[in-house]
Amino acid sequence: MESRNLADFPRPVHHRIPNFKGASRAAEHFPRLQAFKMARTIKVNPDAPQKNARFFVLDSKKTLLVPTPRLRTGLFNKITPPPGATKDILRKCATSQGVRNYSTPVGLDSRVLVDLVVVGSVAVSEKGWRIGKGEGYADLEYAMMVSMGAVSQGTPVVTIVHDCQVVDIPETLLEDHDLTVDYILTPTRVVTTGCARPKPAGIVWSKISCEMMGKMPVLRSLRCREEQAGKDVTLRDKHRSLPGARAALSTVRSPRELPSLESGSVPGEDVPSSTVYVGNLPRDARVSELKRALSARGAAPSRLTWQGPQRGAFLHYRDPAEAWQAISRLQGFCLGANTARVALARQQGASGPAGGRAGEPHPDP
Repeated sequence: MESRNLADFPRPVHHRIPNFKGASRAAEHFPRLQAFKMARTIKVNPDAPQKNARFFVLDSKKTLLVPTPRLRTGLFNKITPPPGATKDILRKCATSQGVRNYSTPVGLDSRVLVDLVVVGSVAVSEKGWRIGKGEGYADLEYAMMVSMGAVSQGTPVVTIVHDCQVVDIPETLLEDHDLTVDYILTPTRVVTTGCARPKPAGIVWSKISCEMMGKMPVLRSLRCREEQAGKDVTLRDKHRSLPGARAALSTVRSPRELPSLESGSVPGEDVPSSTVYVGNLPRDARVSELKRALSARGAAPSRLTWQGPQRGAFLHYRDPAEAWQAISRLQGFCLGANTARVALARQQGASGPAGGRAGEPHPDP
């Protein structure tokens, strides 16, 4: 696509869902699909080539759900345009900036039903076999929707690509967790794949790493639910217990393996944190208001360090396991009109790079 100058901004298109010249023309097929006409709630990926697809959903007064980037803060955002929005405003709502400005989180308990799914692709075959950019987010998003009851095997899946992205894909490249597509929209045609290969039946926990769990609170919440339902939720890594984790989110350990702050640590090394940082609070927020909201979520800390001028607070819990539980419960947490940033605080075992005190928490970058 780059060598033939078929790519469009942002470039280069390597390591991303490629935007292409003619993407808007390909998306014009979308509202003509019977599946689109019948759908009330449609999930569309946030990538550039699907911008017009998002516009058509809003313009048709259907509910638009967009996955959160890399699933770090939840699964979906619902895009809600301002009242009386013109087509120009709807087009702005369909952009990446608009998705950020006009979105509200959709929690796992919302009981949302998705009637149609749109995913991006790097390559796709006329048989409906799809290759993404290699990180597995589209496959995981779909599996998570299955786990929360939002989609079923009969939910249609659409992808929008350039004609040159429609290629032969060997079936040997596919695995059980790979998502297939039912419709392929290109600038010149609509392909109905008739794909009979089953779509993912849910999250394959043995494919999930502890690192992924550490970065995705929504995934941890789903795992807890499925574990309570008696399902096998054993992770890929040898460390199979989730609750304890290094604050850097690179290695997850079980609570028994977590060193205590009192036991000492290597100077300058991060130690497991039992402190959660909550940021992006409203400028006029009060500590009493935050405490009430945390209690309502079942995430009241044993101690709270207020940082009003910085629009944040440190929540101190008894141990790392309790901190992780709080992060899970605070997924999609809002105070006033603001969606809070919630993350495990990084804690230095000894004086840090800036000469901080031992055990002093910092917002995790």
